[in-house]
Amino acid sequence: MRIVTDIYNALHLRKSGRLLTSQTDGIGYRQGDKTDMLGPIQTNDRPVHNKKIMGFRLPGKRWFKRLFWSLAVIFLLMNFVAFCHAYRFTHFSSGQGTRPDVDELSIPQIVKMLFLGIDNPRPMNNLWPGRAFATVKLYSHKKLECWSIKIPNPKGTVVFFHGYGGQKSFMLDKSEEFLRMGYNTLLVDFMGCGGSQGNQTTVGFKEAEDVKAAYDYLTLNGVKNIYFYGTSMGSVAILKAIHDYCIEPAGIMIECPFASLYQTTAIRFEAKHFPTVPFVGMMLFWGSVQNGFWAFSHKPTEYAKDVYVPTLLLYGEKDERVSRWEIDAIFANLPGKKKLVTYPEAGHENYLNHYKKEWLADVRAFIQQE
Repeated sequence: MRIVTDIYNALHLRKSGRLLTSQTDGIGYRQGDKTDMLGPIQTNDRPVHNKKIMGFRLPGKRWFKRLFWSLAVIFLLMNFVAFCHAYRFTHFSSGQGTRPDVDELSIPQIVKMLFLGIDNPRPMNNLWPGRAFATVKLYSHKKLECWSIKIPNPKGTVVFFHGYGGQKSFMLDKSEEFLRMGYNTLLVDFMGCGGSQGNQTTVGFKEAEDVKAAYDYLTLNGVKNIYFYGTSMGSVAILKAIHDYCIEPAGIMIECPFASLYQTTAIRFEAKHFPTVPFVGMMLFWGSVQNGFWAFSHKPTEYAKDVYVPTLLLYGEKDERVSRWEIDAIFANLPGKKKLVTYPEAGHENYLNHYKKEWLADVRAFIQQE
């Protein structure tokens, strides 16, 4: 029995310093003994809180509390930053001007931008048509302003939809070329841009309703042979409008549409050398909350699957905002008659700047064969 007691004392009660005494033989170890058969015995009666495992001392409860609150503060701060960036990205400020260039900002301005987002001035029209036009007001979820330019005996009508941060005056040069080809044109300001109502943009999601409003306006007025022309966000809005509302223009010409809102947001972050994970996901989440739609589901690659109308897809091979694989994915998903044209040295820009001759030949060939 003494052997059993010795082993129990040595293996289980050394930390407390209290050893059991064998009652059968009256022999045992008193508290305070320095050694036992297996080695030194702890003499301190105070409980041991900092345990050791494999020679390493584990942190106490206070350390875990500090870690928890530190992580909580960091998490809240990250969400605050994502919330601010999402709002700035999808809402225009009342001031006019251009978006600031990060490379030209001072250190305090960069710090402010990192926490509060980049100021996004409202896009305003700075040019007007060089020929007679009429201002048309349409009613979508916001009041829209459009320019209608007509010629005698038109072959049809081309409706123009600008990109993110743009306005209808950006499309005047393309409009002029189609007027010369014999087509009326209708240039649309998306919500929040130019002369239209609001200060919000949803990067093509709710803008699809604006596309439908323009189409309905023309069809209700008996217009036939309607074509859509969009650039970037405008292209995405066209794809989504056809997907959502089953509208059937005679054909669409779309420049550099992105594959998904997540992808295009990530590319913008990478261009400024900002970390994409987890900030892009957090930004899209708060953008969804602020704008009333699930931003993660905004995928033009999926919209393209329901676009059966003839499509001319245009892309600049040096586009820094839309990758080639995005264009290929959209093109592959288009089930109808389609053609892909790329311009080797063009970026995310107006293709008329350096490829006007080629662009004219491409759109003329497309629109004449339909």
